[in-house]
Amino acid sequence: MKAGLVQQKCTGNKSENIAKSVEEIKICASQGAELVVLQELHSSLYFCQTEDTDMFDLAETIPGPATESFSKVAKETGVVLVTSLFEKRAAGLYHNTAVVFEKDGSVAGIYRKMHIPDDPSYYEKFYFTPGDLGFNPVKTSLGNLGVLICWDQWYPEAARLMALAGAEILIYPTAIGWEPSDTQEEKARQLGAWMISQRGHAVANGLPVISVNRTGYEGDPSGIGNGITFWGNSFVAGPQGEIIYQFSSEYEQSEVVEIDLSRSEDVRRIWPFLRDRRIDEYDEIVKRYRD
Repeated sequence: MKAGLVQQKCTGNKSENIAKSVEEIKICASQGAELVVLQELHSSLYFCQTEDTDMFDLAETIPGPATESFSKVAKETGVVLVTSLFEKRAAGLYHNTAVVFEKDGSVAGIYRKMHIPDDPSYYEKFYFTPGDLGFNPVKTSLGNLGVLICWDQWYPEAARLMALAGAEILIYPTAIGWEPSDTQEEKARQLGAWMISQRGHAVANGLPVISVNRTGYEGDPSGIGNGITFWGNSFVAGPQGEIIYQFSSEYEQSEVVEIDLSRSEDVRRIWPFLRDRRIDEYDEIVKRYRD
């Protein structure tokens, strides 16, 4: 599979952000991409740095104007397209939702972000209702795509359940960065942990991983925080956790990366983790804590 990854900076102009994404999708397609993955909430600034009810105006229904734009470019270029949108499901009910388009522009499926953070500069619980569609791959002409979103990438349970449901690749649209005042040592620890976690999911499940992050600095509109420097470093890892391609931290990039999906079968034969799982002993994993 040839996968196009689009790592970009965003502005406060929604139409300009969408137009930029559309152009990069076309560039990836012209370079042979069959699949294109965009970053988390790519149509706007990362508005979750503050709790502001006006930001709900950014949300759209599915279908809606944004899905119409991305449906059109998916059909025009003939790619399977993974997008990330602020979904308005009903008044007062909003989700952080990945919409996957088939090559003909139809909606192949959606995934609603399940794990919702509430940390300084990442006040997502104010905006997003936890997903209610479970961990189910989206079936496409390219295979079963295990689409998850950002904070989901820290949870091995999410990756495992996608794998057990037949996902052939794990895909993480992402928005994560540094607090600008962090030391260089702390920045290195955070970036390392982020990559190790997702590479671990690749190893544990014998699946390739695509992670597409934002880049660029976005200030805190309230002036209370120092903003976020999104650390980029979008990457593709193989089923043994090996880095196939890694982006820069600070530059906008669109790259087409070739992924050998057949390697999952080979890796799972030599490392049969799914075979050796002790499913008869895992009941307590569903508890909050083992007191």
